[in-house]
Amino acid sequence: MQDSTFIKRVILKNYKSIAACDVHLQPLTFLVGRNGSGKSNFLDALRFVADALNSSLDHAVRARGSINDVRRRSRGHPNHFSIRLEFVLPNGSTGHYAFRIGTRSSGGYVVQTEECNIHNENSNSPDIYFNVVNGDVTSTSVDVAPAAAKDRLYLVNASGLPEFRPVYDALSQMGFYNLNPDIIRDLQDPNLGDVLMEDGSNLTSVFNELSSEVKADIQEYLQLIVSGVQSVNISKFGPKETLEFRQYVAEDKRPLRFLANSMSDGTLRAFGILVALFQGNQKAEEHVTLVGIEEPEIALHPAASGVLLDALRDAAYKRQVIITTHSPDLLDDKHLDVNSILAVEAHDGNTIVAPVDKVGKSVLHDQLCTPGEYLRLDQFQPDLTQIPKGHAPKVRQLELFEPNKSDSDKIKEKGTLE
Repeated sequence: MQDSTFIKRVILKNYKSIAACDVHLQPLTFLVGRNGSGKSNFLDALRFVADALNSSLDHAVRARGSINDVRRRSRGHPNHFSIRLEFVLPNGSTGHYAFRIGTRSSGGYVVQTEECNIHNENSNSPDIYFNVVNGDVTSTSVDVAPAAAKDRLYLVNASGLPEFRPVYDALSQMGFYNLNPDIIRDLQDPNLGDVLMEDGSNLTSVFNELSSEVKADIQEYLQLIVSGVQSVNISKFGPKETLEFRQYVAEDKRPLRFLANSMSDGTLRAFGILVALFQGNQKAEEHVTLVGIEEPEIALHPAASGVLLDALRDAAYKRQVIITTHSPDLLDDKHLDVNSILAVEAHDGNTIVAPVDKVGKSVLHDQLCTPGEYLRLDQFQPDLTQIPKGHAPKVRQLELFEPNKSDSDKIKEKGTLE
């Protein structure tokens, strides 16, 4: 698969249920785990960055309740959370963006540290960077830097400088989706349609702005998922608009016209997912860099899972795709790269996110079963050796037999996994 990866590495600390994680992402990444394991919290950390840049840090916090709903709650009472993203920009430059948000006793928060570093791999020019501590710019590569504030992300101010604009554009153009069929059914207001909204509330506008080639690709995939659908268009109702589906029914020789309010949840979700995957302007500064989707298999017939997987792969050639899933049908492909799967588990309320353990990698690499079959057996386990030091849960070996004294001595000599 062509490397469309934008976010190469994600390091989180004390974000919601995640005490710590340090993982590398692929062009197409699957977060696999049981309900309530914390898959959505990992994806939400990336969305938090996009929300804070697109609107404000205060809006991003309030959308999640309060600062105490964002930072992890535990016996240790951590008073901060931090996010670090290592990236590759569309122009080939690499770098990282990171910040640490501290909580105040009053219930407020402060940006304790924030930094950005951009390195151009293809030139000998020096790195572009800034470092901010408690509202003060402590170092920067630019001659004239805008002022900083303790309660705002500095990258928003720095985006006015051409040096940092590419980072701001790329991070703010990430899209995350949990599509709502009821909202898609409603009449929608036309807008610019640059990036699809999380719930699909501007789906008509985004679809309308796509090129004819992209629309044809979306409709071709939809025809394979929903029998009889021939095309999708936009119908106007005064100042509002809605989706219009043309679909063959029974013995009719011509496809009938159905508006969005007559279509099933599965059809609307499938269409919304396809638009989310293939959305975007071809201009680099308006390119959707990453798409994250919550459980795209919901309301789809298992037989459509193969088509959905093909669409995910196709989309990942142009932009990074991350999905959460616990669908064996979606993963029922022996050619699925095990390195694209992150196993997610909850241990005593703490979310563990890591690559698949060595046993799982061996089984799937040797194609002894598909990832879907492995999931049905409930065998996906995170590799605990990849958990940041001090945050791996304690695991004891399964004892099949009661050891006698001589056996105990042998175990002590070999050591046990604690």
